[in-house]
Amino acid sequence: MRVLFVCLGNICRSPLAEGLFQEKVVAAGLGGAVEVDSAGTGGWHVGAPPDRRMTATAARRGTDLSQLKARQLVRHDLDDYDHVFVMDKANLHDTLALDPDGDHGTRVRLFREFDPEPGDYQVPDPYYGGPEGFDHVFDIADRTTDAILQRLAEVYGWDLASSS
Repeated sequence: MRVLFVCLGNICRSPLAEGLFQEKVVAAGLGGAVEVDSAGTGGWHVGAPPDRRMTATAARRGTDLSQLKARQLVRHDLDDYDHVFVMDKANLHDTLALDPDGDHGTRVRLFREFDPEPGDYQVPDPYYGGPEGFDHVFDIADRTTDAILQRLAEVYGWDLASSS
């Protein structure tokens, strides 16, 4: 099973989701069964670590993002990943533009479709805001990655209760 998280630059939202989901997958005993990655629709930050403010927020809340590096989403990602979770509608549009024949639309979903508190279904980009924006995005990503793992467990018959 391969899961990909996508945002604009792959330095704030999607690496946070990757880090949180990876921790939850490992804690559930599914580390060998689920591969987790992230990418950005834009290529400005390729090779760069996550934004220092997101890294600091995540570290303060117990999640290590220090080993992650930004990469750009490419067409074959839509073939290679079973599930692609996108942070907002603009990036959903750009991701689906890589799939002109519509072959992978069912694999690509808005991340917050699984959020128990979805609001407008957009994960706000904290890049141009203050520290409270990074905490807010952490809260969204934390509860939504929980919900995604739970949903995948239901679909694929994973027993999370006995793994924790």
